[in-house]
Amino acid sequence: MSVAALSREEGVSEPTLYNWRNQAKAHGVPVPGDKNVPDDWSADAKLAVVIETAALSEIELSEYCRRKGLYVDQVRDWRQACLDGQQSSRERRQAEKLQAKADQKRIRELERELQRKEKALAETAALLVLRKKLNAYWSGDDEEA
Repeated sequence: MSVAALSREEGVSEPTLYNWRNQAKAHGVPVPGDKNVPDDWSADAKLAVVIETAALSEIELSEYCRRKGLYVDQVRDWRQACLDGQQSSRERRQAEKLQAKADQKRIRELERELQRKEKALAETAALLVLRKKLNAYWSGDDEEA
């Protein structure tokens, strides 16, 4: 519901509602801002949602999401992002090392494939040049006869 609609419905002025919303934000309460998409909420608001929903059951979480205009998957994604951010530096280094190893393997495969294709292209170019020379040689003999 928009602030203007709420203002008309409740008889409270819009500036008062905006002030209350800003105060709630300052206290870490997850409230939608000027943006319509919950994924555009601030990191503080997302963290507050994760904290508020941490102990909720699936049914309670669904109800909470309906009230806030969220999807359960969004809250789960935000929770996972919080957990990923809390990985120890050792775990993060291990994950980066594994990713780098996989990247290097893929690079080697691509370089081998590129080298193979370059060789095939060079061979094809050589065959075309030889064919052109052969055709020129044979067409030259026909003119002499």
